[in-house]
Amino acid sequence: MDYRQIYEEWMKNPYFDGETRKELADIAGDDKEIRERFYADLEFGTAGLRGIIGAGINRMNIYVVRRATQGLADYIKKQGGENKGVAIAYDSRRMSPEFSMEAALTLAANGIKAYRFESLRPTPELSFAVRHLGCIAGINVTASHNPPEYNGYKVYWEDGAQITPPHDTGIMDCVKAITDLSTCKTMDQAEAEQAGLLVTIGSGVDDAYIAELKKLVLHQDSIDAFGKDIRIVFTPLHGTGNLPARRILKEIGFENVYVVPEQELPDGEFPTVSYPNPEAEEAFTLALALAKEKDADLVLATDPDADRLGVYVKDGQSGSYIPLTGNMSGCLLAEYEISQRKAITGSLPEDGALIKTIVTSNLADEIAKGYGIRLIEVLTGFKYIGQQILSFEQSGKGTYLFGFEESYGCLIGTHARDKDAIVATMALCEAAAYYKSQGKTLWDAMLDLYEKYGYCLDAIQSVSLKGIEGLEKIREIMETLRKEPPTQIGRYQVLSARDYKADEIRNLATGEVAPTGLPRSNVLYYDLTEDAWLCVRPSGTEPKVKFYYGVKGRSLEDARALSAELGQQVMDMIRKML
Repeated sequence: MDYRQIYEEWMKNPYFDGETRKELADIAGDDKEIRERFYADLEFGTAGLRGIIGAGINRMNIYVVRRATQGLADYIKKQGGENKGVAIAYDSRRMSPEFSMEAALTLAANGIKAYRFESLRPTPELSFAVRHLGCIAGINVTASHNPPEYNGYKVYWEDGAQITPPHDTGIMDCVKAITDLSTCKTMDQAEAEQAGLLVTIGSGVDDAYIAELKKLVLHQDSIDAFGKDIRIVFTPLHGTGNLPARRILKEIGFENVYVVPEQELPDGEFPTVSYPNPEAEEAFTLALALAKEKDADLVLATDPDADRLGVYVKDGQSGSYIPLTGNMSGCLLAEYEISQRKAITGSLPEDGALIKTIVTSNLADEIAKGYGIRLIEVLTGFKYIGQQILSFEQSGKGTYLFGFEESYGCLIGTHARDKDAIVATMALCEAAAYYKSQGKTLWDAMLDLYEKYGYCLDAIQSVSLKGIEGLEKIREIMETLRKEPPTQIGRYQVLSARDYKADEIRNLATGEVAPTGLPRSNVLYYDLTEDAWLCVRPSGTEPKVKFYYGVKGRSLEDARALSAELGQQVMDMIRKML
């Protein structure tokens, strides 16, 4: 059926509730809107669903959630895992409680026990809960840092990481096999609870999660000595981070934690920001005002599902607050965790590894080299870091020391298998206390890091292209670059071009071709002269194409100038394609 026929089916089929049909009746005269909602199914991708909330097959609604969950249930049964159960969490977004309940009831109707959190919880706790409860899978209803009109549905497997091959394609195939939404099973909530197929979870998992975080503290002595002197401003940006972040900081000994009152409570409308993303400067407006009032040492913001952490640190000399990118905070934490582990134990494991994604700073490479540990590079997406941890466990070879990606996410420890802004909050505050014991601020420690390893600076530009036309334009940009790779970008020559979709690295000087060694993915990467680089990939969660790039300067000022110049040249190159 074409999009009009599917629209008409939704309008007349009594399976769809009256509110849904009224919403569709209101757009009866808008063919473009009907097409946007019904031209294709909302894609169940390698991590699950993400889209605008509304009626239609290309929107997030209870029927699309049921279909995704029915597909997941069918796959779980194929794997013989129906007796293990599924953990379910959700965030503060519009319809998150409703979507999580729909998922739970579909699982229950399929005879699979659903462990659903009593109220909103952060993504890393869901990852922890999957393994803690011995579940076969997990579902998290969240759209992370997307605007308020979005919601999403992430699927995790029994190792606690988001799904990777072969489970991702296996689940996708089961979802695609469902062509009639009315065949998706569901049941009454009271009946599911009475049958023991819907179990509410909460404080027990919270306590176990927090206990695991406490085990990761390296310098309780520094916290005991200076925790009462460190002033911390924190904002959960109306999301899930408020209670767990405050709890862990209080329990390990930080007394001066000031929460931004306007952003403290959960609110899916995100009324104080247009975009609840700790990568955005706007997200820190209220927090920085509070920081100046309280003379804070550091300012922290978690995104709505609390897997990403944004950071500002105080410069002790100027008194100003300096933003740390995800690369900067990730490298700062990597250096702290690895150096102090070595200092405390006297050595590092011979098979120790630092893991990063292909769009993450080359400063991570230098840190790994400095400590003589293995640097592992994976595709973008924290699930690939989780996949490496699982491989270490299964093979008995490899010790996870730290992992992070540029998008403000890292994982300390292996209690979870997704990025964890709660443990990052704890560790950064601990690091602040430790460096204070050395007479330094976190910004001093960052400058020391640059002096030690080199002034690697990284940035990102993106172009948003919404709708069907936008998706086509993104495809055109990728194909143009794929067929005609640049040989020069500003002052830099392109040394090699990596095409992860074709699984090849081409040396532009010799023409020699080698495999990338990573799974196929729609990503292009250019190694440039002077230790610079550029990577291009469509976003997996938003309608945009992203351009990541890095430079290496002689000083911080030099690196900043080079980064600004390369960023401008990249955008000039892309504008010619638009």
